[in-house]
Amino acid sequence: MTDSRAYPPRPILAVSAAIVHDGRVLAVRRARKPAIALYTMPGGVVETGETLFEAAIREVREETALSIEPVALAGHREAIMRDKEGRVERHFVILCFAARLLGGEIRLNDELDDARWLAPHEFSGVKTTDGLTEIVMTAVDLIGHRR
Repeated sequence: MTDSRAYPPRPILAVSAAIVHDGRVLAVRRARKPAIALYTMPGGVVETGETLFEAAIREVREETALSIEPVALAGHREAIMRDKEGRVERHFVILCFAARLLGGEIRLNDELDDARWLAPHEFSGVKTTDGLTEIVMTAVDLIGHRR
């Protein structure tokens, strides 16, 4: 099976959700490459015909079984990985949304191997994807001001 995300002709659009609940944010640990063993936000690739909010809701449901309400864009990141020859092997543009938890119990799919509700200051104590703390702080600020 060929990996359609490897050596893409253009960047791939993805979304994630910083889910804020009772002052804490859900961090999930990736169980697969390329971000294996790193904590991040649940999310994934936007499918054709989906809005960004729809993609965030679907990805969170698929990865964690949680129901969320995206509120606002909390930031973006670019993940560019190069192979040994310097060619772009992967390139994702990830839009991360601040979101509220609507309900559900966490049930992780096989892409993840851990989930933790962390206070914003606790993110400095875990190994995360680049720029995650900034996204978390922005999300908490956005949700706190939009009750």
